[in-house]
Amino acid sequence: MTPPETTLRTLWFAWWVSWLAAAAWSDRAVKRPPRRSQIVYRLLAAAGAILLFGLYRHDARVERILWQTPTPLSWLMLATACVGLLFTWWARIHLGRLWSSSVGRKAEHRVVETGPYGIVRHPIYTGITLASIATAAQRGTLAAWFGVVVMTLGWYVKARMEEGFLRDELGADVYGAYARRVPMLMPALRRRRA
Repeated sequence: MTPPETTLRTLWFAWWVSWLAAAAWSDRAVKRPPRRSQIVYRLLAAAGAILLFGLYRHDARVERILWQTPTPLSWLMLATACVGLLFTWWARIHLGRLWSSSVGRKAEHRVVETGPYGIVRHPIYTGITLASIATAAQRGTLAAWFGVVVMTLGWYVKARMEEGFLRDELGADVYGAYARRVPMLMPALRRRRA
């Protein structure tokens, strides 16, 4: 039987390859912020992934292992990561040709408020974060948890950049009304109505 750790790495790899392959399914952006403004979130996400997946030279004397995850809990974390990655695909399919790996506006761009975008404004980042938390819980290392924090900070920075850009491009009134109704990243953090 394949160990859950190997299965989880395979799941992430399959998700990543399918995500890259599906980029051809997206329309070209008609407007983008300067590329240099997108460097920070990309570096944070990449650094977080390196730490999360342990893609660095390991030194047992320095590696902080917080716990050894029992096999049944490892399988549960695998299932949780799978739910997070499926949530990203639901969001991407729901966006259709409006999806982009970079911040930008498409020719027919509009605010999408249905499907996963009725739950959170950035469901792709929410799904990746959930899968990352499950991965860190399975790995049980300080570096993996630090990776989750750094990667999530990267998604937050990108989400803020996207929101500012979309407010400017689609109208502050339209995007602002959506932002007041739907939380940014965490479904449980809905704003209370007055």
